[in-house]
Amino acid sequence: MTEQADIDGIFTAALQAFFSSGHDAARAQLDALLQAQPEHAGALHLRGLVALEAKEPGGAAHWIEHALHVRPNPVFFNSLSVVQIRAGEFVEGAHSARRGLELARTEPFLSIDTSILAFNLGVALQLNDDMEAAEQVYRDVLAANPVHSGAHNNLGLVLNALGDVEAAIVHHRRAYDIDPANLEARSNIGHMMLAVGRYEEAWPHFEYRWAALGNNRGERGARPAGLPVPQWLGEPPTRPDARLFIVYEQGFGDALQFCRFFPLALDHFGSVGFNCPKPLRRLFDDSFGERYPRLQLFDDLPADWSDWDCHSPMLSLPMALGIGLQNLDTAPHRYLCAGPQRAAYWRTRLAEVAPEGVPRIGIVWAGGKINAHMDRMRSIAPAQIGRLLAWPRAQWISLQKADDEAKALPIPHPPNVTDWMSEIADFADTAALVEALDLVIAVDTSVAHLAAAIGKRVWLLNRYAGCWRWLRERPDSPWYPGMRIFNQSRRGNWVDVLSTLIEALEAEFPERAR
Repeated sequence: MTEQADIDGIFTAALQAFFSSGHDAARAQLDALLQAQPEHAGALHLRGLVALEAKEPGGAAHWIEHALHVRPNPVFFNSLSVVQIRAGEFVEGAHSARRGLELARTEPFLSIDTSILAFNLGVALQLNDDMEAAEQVYRDVLAANPVHSGAHNNLGLVLNALGDVEAAIVHHRRAYDIDPANLEARSNIGHMMLAVGRYEEAWPHFEYRWAALGNNRGERGARPAGLPVPQWLGEPPTRPDARLFIVYEQGFGDALQFCRFFPLALDHFGSVGFNCPKPLRRLFDDSFGERYPRLQLFDDLPADWSDWDCHSPMLSLPMALGIGLQNLDTAPHRYLCAGPQRAAYWRTRLAEVAPEGVPRIGIVWAGGKINAHMDRMRSIAPAQIGRLLAWPRAQWISLQKADDEAKALPIPHPPNVTDWMSEIADFADTAALVEALDLVIAVDTSVAHLAAAIGKRVWLLNRYAGCWRWLRERPDSPWYPGMRIFNQSRRGNWVDVLSTLIEALEAEFPERAR
């Protein structure tokens, strides 16, 4: 087996197995080859790719770094960059891509399409939030290859993050025109159009939103599973007692925002079902149960769909209902409510810590863990939010569920800060506590939707070029009349936002004459 011809044959077989998705066979062949020839650079590199497909980024990096030690190669550097990006090591991923590009320039006989390396350099910079550098890299890629669909799409995302949403739409359209299989680009067209208020035009593109649901490693979402009944697209039902099942998707904030369309769906169907996540169940029972008896809440999707005529993903309801900015108010704005007994309980508790006349202000400063990059952009560090909590004329009520210690306020709290969140079990409890407050100040997270939907005044602290649902640079929201939006004027700059907010608090709650 140690003859070179045998080695070459095994390596060829391993390559064929890998590219036909026979990863287990490729692993076995490569392990046998490397036992006979431990310094076979191509086999070491391919072994790293097998580990990457098996989602072993640490193991993948080990194999590819060994291959680079044996024989530096731009292709190997590119693979290492991909491994590091998927592991969340964006600085390292950019460094590997740059080393590959430099090697390709100094030793051009090592053939590789350098646009691949440059594109991955852009991805690493983009995910590390170095948007200006990423923009230049993507423009360089497009100068060399104007029909690079992925570079157009990513440049659109970068331009949106830098505040130029109209230019972003142009590049997303170009990406999709070049490659209609690039459904992430089509999804991004929808998101950007929504951000500028072009709702009716946006909704059909927004149907591909699953393609843009990324994780922290730059990997994109998978197509949702098909259901055995057709999707309702707004056509009149075939019979008066037709039944629609609304399918929960994405996060709690989305459900709290889009459940406003349940009553409009009931105008079209005899009954409507919804698979309601447990943390929302009591709240939705309180809010919809008595008012809408034809709305049924379920714990899960139906095992038997024979009772249902059609379905709608929750975020597809506005498209089916023909919702635009001009008729958004056809759906109720105040559509959630707190249980009266629970709300009375929290009013009593609040009276013990905040005498009459002292503003009771709820505060949320951080989002969840669904997407680390977005969470980092929308959240405010406890050290920064401490400046707001130092404003003395309010009793601050924490509404923050800290999913890690980095988001938690130091203990003990200042005397004008109260934290009862250990007693809060679900959104029904949160709604009851919020009902007793004078104001809620929150970053872009589910509590902002909850508080606004029960009719509470909300001051939203919005990141620069934030989520589509807040439009661009608006101080108000067509979704929630009681909301006031404080937008970042520069990426990552919460200092100015907090200064403006404190000025607003001074005006809203002036100090009483002694």
